[in-house]
Amino acid sequence: MGAKVCILTTVHPPFDTRIFHKQAKTLVEAGYDVTLIAQHDRDEVVDGVKIIALPKPKNRLARILGLTWKAFRLALQQKADVYHFHDPELVPVGVALKVLTQARVIYDVHEDYSLQILSKEWLPPSFRPILARIVAGLERVASQVFDGMVAATPAIARRFPAEKTVTVQNFPLLSEFADKPPVPYMRRPPWVVYVGGLAAIRGVFEMVKAMSYLPAHLEACLVLAGAFMPPELQTQVSALPGWEKVRFLGWQTRPEVIALLNKSRVGLVLFHPEPNHVKAKPNKLFEYMAAGVPVVASDFPLWRQIIEETGGGLVADPLDPQAIAEAIAWLLEHPQEAAAMGERGRRAVPAKYNWNREAEKLLALYRRLLA
Repeated sequence: MGAKVCILTTVHPPFDTRIFHKQAKTLVEAGYDVTLIAQHDRDEVVDGVKIIALPKPKNRLARILGLTWKAFRLALQQKADVYHFHDPELVPVGVALKVLTQARVIYDVHEDYSLQILSKEWLPPSFRPILARIVAGLERVASQVFDGMVAATPAIARRFPAEKTVTVQNFPLLSEFADKPPVPYMRRPPWVVYVGGLAAIRGVFEMVKAMSYLPAHLEACLVLAGAFMPPELQTQVSALPGWEKVRFLGWQTRPEVIALLNKSRVGLVLFHPEPNHVKAKPNKLFEYMAAGVPVVASDFPLWRQIIEETGGGLVADPLDPQAIAEAIAWLLEHPQEAAAMGERGRRAVPAKYNWNREAEKLLALYRRLLA
């Protein structure tokens, strides 16, 4: 086996797409000895990745105060050559591992957390700007200590030292879509799909309300695959007009997600214009494209640019359910044009928006740090 890598997360599930299916498996395929410490119900080895289970905490405070300490102790026992962690609450753990071991330490930054905090409804509004500044300052200082920074988008990468930082974007795995070719577009049912976390700031209210504006003859069905955040949000959403046209699947495995996308007609990604969203590149946008699904996306400058360059869909005001409904209706009423959009998006993924390119950037960082 090659160098030993220990990946840590106290927030994400063990089979998170970015952490497990992309990064951990890529490292295993490259010959590294990979251990993943994450919340799980048992220790096991999956696809060559050794998973060490963390208990599920009772609440957020227990996770931040208790689980981080347990993750640190387990990580220290691994005596790894590289520690690669994925959550801002693990920054102190990363610093401690750097001070106490001879290992290389990498911080993988999925979001601009200082901006994300400004949208956290569970935090008092007056406290959010203060905490955002604290987190931004902590990350800046810690980045001077760490050996490498991995940023999920170019916008995030600009916040950290250029000589240490590599941008590894969350683009689709071509192999997932190659295994099962999509159903020909004209034979797909009128399914409008959303895959991912179901939250207010991710547009779940507007998506459901939009369904109430669609003409009955379209027979459209909104298929939601994911979990409500928080769970009690489902009660509010299910009371909305339009819910009668919704099919809620709950959390889906990766094969189930791909199968769903391969037979859907429209993909939605309608995040609200929150500070952390407008420069994001959500994975679902590119996965819809990979399955030949034309998208209806939030009309942010960056997202509009991607849609216009690829010709893969339409943009709409994410806060306007009627505008969303009009975009969905146009795609369903113009299947030939919609199919052409889906095909243009599908071709853009292997050409530009795929994990193969990003994986090489990750491996190059590892080779450089371990040289």
